[in-house]
Amino acid sequence: MSARIHVEDLNVWFDDNHAVRNVNMDIIGNEITAIIGPSGCGKSTFIRSLNRMNDIILNCQVKGRVMIDDLDIYGKDVDVVDVRKKVGMVFQKPNPFPKSVYENVAFAPRIHGARKKEELDAIIEWSLKRAALWDEVKDRLEDPAYGLSGGQQQRLCIARALAIKPEVILFDEPCSALDPIATAKIEDLLIDLKKDYTVVIVTHNMQQAARVADKTAYFYMGELIEMDETRKMFEKPEKRLTEQYITGRFG
Repeated sequence: MSARIHVEDLNVWFDDNHAVRNVNMDIIGNEITAIIGPSGCGKSTFIRSLNRMNDIILNCQVKGRVMIDDLDIYGKDVDVVDVRKKVGMVFQKPNPFPKSVYENVAFAPRIHGARKKEELDAIIEWSLKRAALWDEVKDRLEDPAYGLSGGQQQRLCIARALAIKPEVILFDEPCSALDPIATAKIEDLLIDLKKDYTVVIVTHNMQQAARVADKTAYFYMGELIEMDETRKMFEKPEKRLTEQYITGRFG
């Protein structure tokens, strides 16, 4: 299978902190790739490099190449807005806007030119259905998003990311603030989404990686230590550092 995302010699610094070191990785389309590793090992910094979210942090320097299909997202003439349209992101804590359910999902399509009510209505319904939320909120579209439960808010954030039709979706520990029932719904949704999207998830929960991911990559101190099929990573890792982390000896 061909790589949807090709990462080559990626390095990221914040001032003198060398947060990501010489990472080379291929991420396959229509798969879920999990990024695991101890706190502070560069997981979130790495996935934020895949849609240039690190650009908004002062004194951040990125070197290397990230190819998404034929686009080098760090190329000289690349529009960052176009990159973030192509690569959606869902964050650790649900972060709905202080607006209605409807306006949360309509926000980005409006920025990208959708104006007609019929068009927006169709986008909102499609996005909420794709995020497995429509049946729960279709009669509450004008209610404040903050009135939803935590799990519903996170699925609303997923609908918001889907509304501009990305090709890749990044999830940065999307279940860490959720209870087990809400977590199970998000995991089911991730498995469904990979049919149409390339999915990358940072998770501190190794059981979650084992449940949902096709491939798993283990990071330690900013370096990619090992990446392989998830089952092989958990049953027979090649590197001692990976085995020590997976068996709970540190991290």
